[in-house]
Amino acid sequence: MFFESWQDFLQMGGYGFYVWLSYGISFAAIVILAIQSYRDKNAVLREVRREQAREQRVQNKQRKEGL
Repeated sequence: MFFESWQDFLQMGGYGFYVWLSYGISFAAIVILAIQSYRDKNAVLREVRREQAREQRVQNKQRKEGL
């Protein structure tokens, strides 16, 4: 598609509002998804570290009781 000017490009033949709104909503959704995924990954990693520390404490206690 060829546009005569930047104004024509932004207006998109009268559908510019809908086109740019859909781009904006899609971009916002992708950003929100990326942030949420990053937070969820960190939460899972914290949980794994917590569980590993718990297992280590249990093993240490079992060793002390076994001696």
